[in-house]
Amino acid sequence: MRRSTTSVGTEASAGTRASAVTDTRARNRARLAALLIAELLCAVLLLDRGGATPDRGPGTTEAAPAALTTPTATTRAQTLSDGRTVHYAGLGGQRAEHLIARVAAEMDGAAAAVTAFWGPDWPRAVTIVVAGTDAQFAAVGGGDAATAATTTDDRIMFAPGAADMSPQALRIVLRHELFHYAARARTAADAPRWLTEGMADFVGRPAAPPPAGTALSLPTDADLSGPDRSSAYDRAWWFTRFVADRYGVGALRELYLAACAPGHPDVATAIRDTLGAGQATVLAQWRQWAGN
Repeated sequence: MRRSTTSVGTEASAGTRASAVTDTRARNRARLAALLIAELLCAVLLLDRGGATPDRGPGTTEAAPAALTTPTATTRAQTLSDGRTVHYAGLGGQRAEHLIARVAAEMDGAAAAVTAFWGPDWPRAVTIVVAGTDAQFAAVGGGDAATAATTTDDRIMFAPGAADMSPQALRIVLRHELFHYAARARTAADAPRWLTEGMADFVGRPAAPPPAGTALSLPTDADLSGPDRSSAYDRAWWFTRFVADRYGVGALRELYLAACAPGHPDVATAIRDTLGAGQATVLAQWRQWAGN
């Protein structure tokens, strides 16, 4: 099952060539407006972190900065149990506000899950933006119509369709993306994506063994975008679960740092250096662990 994604609606195409051209221009203008509004709002959040007022509860909001006051743009801040501050920006009216309230209710648990694996050394401030339209999400978050959330160096962004997710699915997506956010400073741009995604799923998903008889092999980064990507995500996740079970959670974290940090070696070398066994041996152990 894919993580950090959910199905959301798409806009209908125009019925005639003339209207298609008009709609395309309108969508391009809407996309540009969405980008400018969202980027400006995010910039204000990043610059104004020090003066944010802590949230007094899940339903409390504060007005957006005066320069950005619109009928749909609001910001708020929440102080977590561990002292971290989460800055929220809702760009889409009441639907976005409802999603922010749901995310805020899950944030303490999500932060605790990340810290339990990664340790406490990760950013003390988190920025979460909830798009009001698919155009905003595409322009700023870089996600497509099937993506629930994306993470960049400075924010986690949720798509409008994430508002329709079940509580469990939203919890998994939030923890997955928050791990990416927490680990971003220690993650190289060329880190093996399958391993970064498997680690994020380790933090986000409840423990579960692979179904009996599942054929296990390490996925490639290309597999995560291919037609069998659900299986690729699962195999990456099951590998991280195996490493944690067999070698310990600390060893799994060390594997991430060895294989994904700037200047990292190849995965086979990182496995040998952190787990003390060659990749072929570890893969054989993995398959045995899975009952294969």
